[in-house]
Amino acid sequence: MSAWILLRGLAREARHWARLPDRLRSRGLMGEIVCADLPGTGEHVRERAPASIAATTDFVRARLAALGHAPPYRVVALSLGAMVAVDWAQRFPLELERLVLINTSLRRYNDPFERLRPSAWPLLLRAAWCWDARARRRAESAIHTLTCRRADERDADLAAWTAIYQSAPPSRANAFRQVLAAARFEGAASAPCCPTLVLASRNDALVDRACSAKLAAVWGATLIEHPWAGHDLPHDDGAWLADTIAAWAGNALTVALPSTSA
Repeated sequence: MSAWILLRGLAREARHWARLPDRLRSRGLMGEIVCADLPGTGEHVRERAPASIAATTDFVRARLAALGHAPPYRVVALSLGAMVAVDWAQRFPLELERLVLINTSLRRYNDPFERLRPSAWPLLLRAAWCWDARARRRAESAIHTLTCRRADERDADLAAWTAIYQSAPPSRANAFRQVLAAARFEGAASAPCCPTLVLASRNDALVDRACSAKLAAVWGATLIEHPWAGHDLPHDDGAWLADTIAAWAGNALTVALPSTSA
C-alpha cells in the first residue's frame, strides 16, 4: 500500500503538523503516513538546506529510500513543501500516485507580489530579526499572526512552537536558502501526471490564493478553497483538511464543511 508523505514549508518540521497525521488515520486513509523533514529542519536540522528545490527533492527521495520506503507515494505538501512535491511529480512522474498541494505557488505562473504579499514583509522581517533563542517567542508570534487565522489557542501554539525551535533550531542561513530556492523555482511547463488536488485558503496573508487558482486552472486540477483559514491551513482547520483529503482520495463527491469559524 502506498505511503502518504507529508512535507512542511519554510523552516517548519514534522512536529508542526500537530494532530493532522492522527486525523488522517482516523479518516481511514490506507497506507503509512510519513512526516518527512526537509534538509535544515527537524531531524535534519544540521544539514545545509539546498538553494534549489530540485536538490531538496533529491534529498527527500534519498532519505525515504534509506528508511526503507519505496514508491509510488501519495504526497500532501504545504507551501515550500508543495514546490518540492511539484518538482518531484514533474521529474519523477512514476513515483507519485496522488498529490495534494496546499497554499503554494510557482514562478512560472504566479507574479512575485502574489507569491509573497507585500503586506507580509513587516512580519517576515520581525521573525527574521528575532530568529535566535533569546527572542524566539517574538519570532513565533510574528509567524502566528502572519500564517494563522484561528487564535483561540495562540498561547499554547507559541509555547509549543518555541519548544520545537529550542529542541531543533533551524538556522537563519538555512531559512534564507529555502527562501532563495522557493523564489527561483519555476517548475516544468507540464502538469503533474497524477491526480492533483489544489487547496487554497481565502484569508492567506502570505501567499495570494490566486496562485493556487492559476495552478489548478492551467493544470486542469481540482481546486477547493477554505473560506476563512490562513496560510497554515493544517493549523487553522485540520479536521476540515483531513476530511477533504479523505473524501478526494476516496473519490467522494462531497467535501466537508469547515469545522470552525475564524
